[in-house]
Formats: sequence, structure tokens, C-alpha cells
Amino acid sequence: MPLVNPREMFERAYREGYAVGAFNVNNMEIIQGIMQAGAAERAPLVLQVSAGARKYAGQAYIVKLIEAALIETDLPVVLHLDHGADFAICKSCIDGGFTSVMIDGSHLPYEENIALTKQVVEYATPKGVWVEAELGRLEGVEDDVVSEKTVYTDPDQAVDFVKRTGCNSLAVAIGTSHGAYKFKGDAKLDFERLETITNKLPGFPLVLHGSSSVPQEFVDMANAYGGKVGAARGVPEELLRKAASYGVCKINIDTDIRLAVTATIRKYFAEKPEDFDPRAYLKPARDAVKNMVQHKIKNVLGCSGKA
Repeated sequence: MPLVNPREMFERAYREGYAVGAFNVNNMEIIQGIMQAGAAERAPLVLQVSAGARKYAGQAYIVKLIEAALIETDLPVVLHLDHGADFAICKSCIDGGFTSVMIDGSHLPYEENIALTKQVVEYATPKGVWVEAELGRLEGVEDDVVSEKTVYTDPDQAVDFVKRTGCNSLAVAIGTSHGAYKFKGDAKLDFERLETITNKLPGFPLVLHGSSSVPQEFVDMANAYGGKVGAARGVPEELLRKAASYGVCKINIDTDIRLAVTATIRKYFAEKPEDFDPRAYLKPARDAVKNMVQHKIKNVLGCSGKA
């Protein structure tokens, strides 16, 4: 099945009150694990590529790996650029076969963010490519995206931004953050703000970035086998499920995948130090990704059976 534009995917998610998982991919095993989870749950998928993934694997390699995955599936799959830094990167991905791109001008002054987002929209729309934008900023670090503080999305500004840019979906800041260390005190999201934005933009798909839950089992496993992940904390899964009832149609998950892979490999090396075949330790890592993503689809996102 060919790659799809997420419009119908998100319209149904909004209508039925669930979210589609947007999972960051970096190599073959991660792609395979996500695809296996999607197939097991009959769920739609967004596979997203960050700047770090493009530098690590190369855009052409990742696109070809995803094309290979599509040969064996009938699931609707979106190929999405995560945190596009400028127009040139978005253009390269649009021309390279991506069906969705994010232009992240959230670090810019408001009017500059509008101008940059509008430029991408004007190039993408005639080519049938979806454009996600961001208003507000998330604290934390993800590849080249760094912010020392959260700037919450202003609901009235969100309405103006969507109207003036023509973007198709909007990533909002309501308390999530990038990375593995999301909360120092009690974990909470600003649902009052989210509800206000949803009410002011009825039917418009919203996006949550920085939404890994940082499963304690993988934190403990990594630390038990030589890691120094420390007291990492993510967004509680029940808060993510609640967000889907407020117009959030896409929830981004990256850190959880990294933790699943790394913790599983650390455990394998500790238990079988004589092994040196990458296939031997990447297979359980792939299985860990599959099991974790399947759990997210079924119990957090609520999109099982929605393919």
C-alpha cells in the first residue's frame, strides 16, 4: 500500500476520540518493530524522521526502508518529517516522497513563525502534502531541538496562527517536554488550556510532542545493566489517553523507543558477553520495540482496529 496523507486518518481520530501514534524511526529494526505492532493491532501509523535520523541514516536510506516495509502491509502509513528546521529541509522531504512535514518555527518571533509556516504550506499544499506547525515551545532536548523552558500555547494566538498560515495541524505546548526527564514534581498537563484551544479550533487536529511515558521497566533495566539513566520520568499514560478526548489526533513517541532498544541490548550483552553477532542482540531489541508500541496503540492511544 502506498504512503498516505494523514487527513482521513486524523479526521476519524478526532471524530472518534482517539490518537494516532507518531513513532520516530532511525533504523531497520525500529521500523520493523513498529510495523509489526501496527499489524498486530490493525492500527494506522505515522513514521516520523527527525533531523538526527536524517544525519544518522540518511534520508534516502530511511525512505527506502519504509518503502520496503510497505510492500508487506495494507496499513495506512504516513511518512512525516519531525521538527523541520527550515524551508529547505521541508522542501527536500516533500520532493523526496514524504506525505507530511512539520515546520518548526516555534523558536522564532511570532510573525516570523507565521511567515515561515506559510511558505512551507504554499509549497506543500499543491503537492498534496500535509503541514504541521508548532506554536509555543517545549522544554528539553531532542536531537537539535533545545529549549530551556516551556512557553505555553496561547489559545487566541493559535486561532490567528492557523487562520493566517493555513497549516493542517498544530503542535501545542501544554506541559509535555522533550527527552527522558519531563517532570520534577507532580506530573500534570494543562487540560484547561487544551480544552480552550480545542473549543476555539473545532475539528482542527492538534498534536502533542514530547509525549513518551518513559516506562520504568526500561529505566530499571538499563540502570541494572550498567546504564546511568537515573530517575527519568515521562508523561503518565492516563494523561495521554485523556488528551485524545480534547482534539489531540497525533501523539509523538521517541524516547520510549530509544529506551526499549538500549535497555534490551544492555541486558543481552550482560547475559551473553560471548556474542558478537549484531543479529543476535538486535532481534530482541526489535521485539521490545514491537511489544512497547503495541501496548501504546492498544492501551494509550486507543487506535487498535482503526486501520
